[in-house]
Amino acid sequence: MSELKLIVGLGNPGREYEGTRHNIGFEVLDKWAEEKGTRFELEKKWEGDLAKVDGVTALKPMTFMNLSGRSVASLARFYRWTPEQILVVYDDVSLPLGTLRFRANGGDGGHNGIKSLIACLGTKEFPRLKIGVGSAAPGGLVGHVLGKFAPDERDELQNTLARAVRAVQLAASVGVSSAANEFNVKIKPKEEYPSDDEQEIRRSDSVEHEGK
Repeated sequence: MSELKLIVGLGNPGREYEGTRHNIGFEVLDKWAEEKGTRFELEKKWEGDLAKVDGVTALKPMTFMNLSGRSVASLARFYRWTPEQILVVYDDVSLPLGTLRFRANGGDGGHNGIKSLIACLGTKEFPRLKIGVGSAAPGGLVGHVLGKFAPDERDELQNTLARAVRAVQLAASVGVSSAANEFNVKIKPKEEYPSDDEQEIRRSDSVEHEGK
């Protein structure tokens, strides 16, 4: 796999979205930058906050989740980075809180941010780091992902963020495949973890109405 040039954390801008499940991609990149003593700066040209961390460009699109691909694709085109050189960090409701899962490619799984990236990059062939945020009650997906973590989840969340930062650091230094070998948990039976297509079918009704 190609050397990573860009690591993207997905989320929504604005104080009202801070600490929500949908913003865990932002939180991972913020923690990574903080640990390395650097800061994100808004770059209006790219519609996002950028930082240089461990020699890799880190990006938090400020377009709102559903338009994330616009920021990523314009930056990648300018620097002539290929999709395989872009790692995307984001929330996944099909995984229990605390679970990390690298994937080399795949569908959007009903995630509007990933859907936007696939549309704007023109391919599904870009690596991802999925971070489990737990599943929602039936019919409550939008409220779940745009809601904040419960008090009894905060300890597990902090542990998850710390592990996710280490996973991102490892991917940046030695590649996604090597990082996956260390951080991917043993794959459970198929029925416990739906495929991306199955997730998309289950989520389409509620996510389609997600405003941001």
